[in-house]
Amino acid sequence: MLNKNILASGLMILSATSAFGWGQKGHDTTAYIAENHLTPATKEIVEGLLDGKSPVYYANWLDNASHTPEYAYSKTWHYKNIDGDQTFESAPLLESGDIVRAIYSQVAILQDSNATRDQKQLALKMVIHLVGDIHQPMHLGHASDLGGNRCMVKYFGKDANLHSVWDSSLPESAHKWSYTEWQQQIDRTTPEQRVEILSINTPEGWASETYEICKDVYTKTPDGTKISYDYIAEWTPVVEQQFLKGGLRLADLLNSIFDVEYQGRNAIVNK
Repeated sequence: MLNKNILASGLMILSATSAFGWGQKGHDTTAYIAENHLTPATKEIVEGLLDGKSPVYYANWLDNASHTPEYAYSKTWHYKNIDGDQTFESAPLLESGDIVRAIYSQVAILQDSNATRDQKQLALKMVIHLVGDIHQPMHLGHASDLGGNRCMVKYFGKDANLHSVWDSSLPESAHKWSYTEWQQQIDRTTPEQRVEILSINTPEGWASETYEICKDVYTKTPDGTKISYDYIAEWTPVVEQQFLKGGLRLADLLNSIFDVEYQGRNAIVNK
């Protein structure tokens, strides 16, 4: 009985964990790219709110926190589900919230002069994580299969689900890099490329862009797909692109909030 209980608990933990993402490497990479693009004024405020720690330190914090009673309200904030017969605009809104509305609400706290330091610290930790999540294609996945968690595939011959593949397996197969190496290798944009990436400057825009990728992923990865080297080669550039976009857009958002002299383009920040 004890072994069965341990097994059942392990499966529950695995199921709960696979509901979130990117995996640890993806969130760390996104946060580190952002950190490298913060202005000095923003970096000072961010480090002050985080008690001297890097954004990377809290990049994965919300995945664990959402499973605790104190922060259980944020479980649905990691994603926005859109079924195959719906559009981005027509998908029903969850009463408990979604990733688009969560980013707006936490940015509002960061801009609120009446918010306490503790409230702003929590909002910052959430924003760091959520801007990463909104660039993970399966976080705009179908409600009917729990964002790909019920879409079963074979990953190099082993049973897996589509969501977990995109959270961690695919990025780790793409490059065996640390998050600092990811940043060093993919964060090499020209000023013109950065302008183009930052021209999409709202959570709706980010989510809609990610949703278009998600639709392509579903089309090319139906139930039972045998994933191997060709799949890794096809989708690695997308993973790189989404890590980079998430990091640059997070930096732009934080600079727009905290640096009054920043010539930011982020549309949701009240100047």
